[in-house]
Amino acid sequence: MQKISLEEIKSWERFYRANFINCLTGFKPVCLIGSISNDGIANLAVFSSVIHLGSNPALVGYINRPIAAARDTIENIRATGAYTINHIHPEFVDQAHQTSAKYPAEINEFEAVSLEAVYENDFAAPYVAASKVRYGLQLEEIVPIKQNDTFLVIGSIHQVHIDSSLVQPDGFISLEQCKSLASLGNDAYYETTSVARIAYAKAK
Repeated sequence: MQKISLEEIKSWERFYRANFINCLTGFKPVCLIGSISNDGIANLAVFSSVIHLGSNPALVGYINRPIAAARDTIENIRATGAYTINHIHPEFVDQAHQTSAKYPAEINEFEAVSLEAVYENDFAAPYVAASKVRYGLQLEEIVPIKQNDTFLVIGSIHQVHIDSSLVQPDGFISLEQCKSLASLGNDAYYETTSVARIAYAKAK
């Protein structure tokens, strides 16, 4: 196997290095985060850093890039305390990816990429109508990560909207049935295939 030192990694061209390190951690969920400003301008942005933090209470986190690079989503969440996470499916992956473009704050990304926004049960933030798995969160905490000026944004699940056919009797969600996508690197999207569900492991 090839051995790559830290010194060599540091010497690489920055886009090559970013692609390599981003792929190294493996496939990740990729979602659209919907938010809204105090001025009523809806925002939509693609994120591949969404993580499960706990089930009781139900907490989900995501990593927000430095403010200079990705300001609108985190500022909207700070202002309103509400946001949505929406799974991406193959039929709108091109539009989802387009939200990674740097639109001015006064632009509604839902409209810019031709995705319909929907507001559910008086929840403040917009959902992606085409998403079959989507949930609304209330902001709990924003944790600065000083090593690279990013932020861990932690929210509690407030409501869930899901195609009921995906939910199994034990609560397991069969995401491969609705083709929720995964991502690799900054620009590659993948469908998933179930390999196995294995019973809870106990020491023998």
